[in-house]
Amino acid sequence: MGKQRKGSKAAYIVYIVVLFVFFYLPIVVTMVYSFNSSKSLTSMAGFSFRWYGRLIADGSIMKAVFVSVTIAVFATAISTVLGTITAIGLCKSRKILREIMLNVNNIPIMSPDIVTAIGLMLLFSSIAMPKGYYTMLLAHVAFCTPFVITSVYPRVRSLDPSIADAAMDLGATPFQALVKVILPMLKDGIFAGVLLAFTMSFDDFVISYFATGNGVQNISILVYNMTKRINPTINALSTIVILAIAIALIISKLIPDMMKNTMKKILIVGLFLMIGISIFAGTRGSDRTLRIFNAGEYIDPELIAAFEEENNCQVIYETFDSNESMYTKLKSGAKYDLLIPSDYMIERLIKEDMLQPIEWDMVDHTEDLNPKILDLPYDPGNQYSIPYFCGSVGILYDTTVVDEEDLEDGWELLRNTKYKDDIYMYDSERDSFMIALKALGYSMNTDKKEEIDEAFKWLTEQKKTMNCVYVSDEVMDNMISGLKALAVVYSGDGVYVISENEDMNYFEPKQGTNVWCDAMVMTKECEDTDLAYSFMSFMLEYENAKTNSIFVGYTSPILPVAEDLAKTEFEGIDAYEPGFDGANNEVFRYQEKSIKEYFADLWTKVKAY
Repeated sequence: MGKQRKGSKAAYIVYIVVLFVFFYLPIVVTMVYSFNSSKSLTSMAGFSFRWYGRLIADGSIMKAVFVSVTIAVFATAISTVLGTITAIGLCKSRKILREIMLNVNNIPIMSPDIVTAIGLMLLFSSIAMPKGYYTMLLAHVAFCTPFVITSVYPRVRSLDPSIADAAMDLGATPFQALVKVILPMLKDGIFAGVLLAFTMSFDDFVISYFATGNGVQNISILVYNMTKRINPTINALSTIVILAIAIALIISKLIPDMMKNTMKKILIVGLFLMIGISIFAGTRGSDRTLRIFNAGEYIDPELIAAFEEENNCQVIYETFDSNESMYTKLKSGAKYDLLIPSDYMIERLIKEDMLQPIEWDMVDHTEDLNPKILDLPYDPGNQYSIPYFCGSVGILYDTTVVDEEDLEDGWELLRNTKYKDDIYMYDSERDSFMIALKALGYSMNTDKKEEIDEAFKWLTEQKKTMNCVYVSDEVMDNMISGLKALAVVYSGDGVYVISENEDMNYFEPKQGTNVWCDAMVMTKECEDTDLAYSFMSFMLEYENAKTNSIFVGYTSPILPVAEDLAKTEFEGIDAYEPGFDGANNEVFRYQEKSIKEYFADLWTKVKAY
């Protein structure tokens, strides 16, 4: 019997240890890699405080931390007051009204966040309320209040209804009865609501993403945009947040009771300071403002600061994760001066009359633009766009594993059974179908359903026989670590991987591929066209274009910059020179709705196969 108890106790201890390892090992790994001298998120190259220095120097990160903390504090305070008052009021209401309100309160709790987020976005757009700090705050209050009500209401129901009457019989006013009798008895439920509201607000991404604007972003949005490319600053930021929470918990346990009143005063003063700072946060001395919407991790932040200083202006810089999400936000009423979308999306924006023509004589350094990326089908004559970056889609391969002779197969290399279980496909509908269509000898812009059906069959057979893995931006770090032999990547990502792992190389298949160009375009809502043209000129200046290309890794549209970097920083890296002169290479064109839906339906089946 004793042995059984000891065995059960040992098994229980092992279970607890495994559980804690499961929960906390990822946190430990994050903290360890925050001191990695390399950009890699999986391979340690040495100890360094490099990313902590980068974190402190990056003003956008510090602003995001400030926004997250203040929004969470204010939203928690407001939702706690509203939720507590509502919970008390519901207990005094008629049963039918109480049941209706409780059911209504459960709707945002049970509904997916995306539904609430889109609803709030449409509400702010319909009342023409400028999106920014205050719309995010209101959205968080609306999001957190139901959780507070759910936490406080059961505690209110458990109170004796006669307690408040007894307090008033003893001379207390209704307000005194509430503050000195009722609320102290509800403190456990209120405290649970506070913790839940603060956690939900501080951690939220979806609602924040759709409710914000004017360059206001919290940590969740910033980290999401950082993940579009490898950025170890995320590890440093996460480590600091983890340590701050741990220190706060330790202090709360060690601090003597006699210091609690002092701490309350400090917290109150801190709250008012945050209120004051939030009112004046982000104000500048200049009246000129430029609103830019760009892809995440697609510009050197120092260039934005340099442009602001040079032009005595403020840049409201926001980021998107895809061309489609950018388009959705534009359609929701968000207004920007400059956009930096991809070629096919530019064509769509032109067709829908959302852009204004470019006055080329207002832009400097255009004589240095690479002629190969001008006058492309998406914008003949470049009437609406100024190139920003260009590149291609190709195959990244491990030279120590892949035979050079096999490269002659082009895209069919991805169906060579020699490399089964050793392939990363890029999780992109258009690029995946492009690969299949090109392998079959068709145009990647085809609208013929019989050709699209053949491409669908090619992809499903490849997935079945090769057991390939569909991934997104994590492909970069995985290939740096050499986890697989082959990967479909964008050329700029290939440049980065090759610079970190000399065993990797890149090629564009002979059957042709997608060559693309992202460009700067001006919206019809642009309020300061002179400042917009100044930004375009600034980004085309040799030193600025070179700095940006080194930071991001993609090919500069400025020909002297591209040529110089191909001989120096990216020497020997074929991915830096996309094949715009390739006979079989194409630029994506805008898809009509029916064809786009047909592709989307087949892509869903590919992913589910």
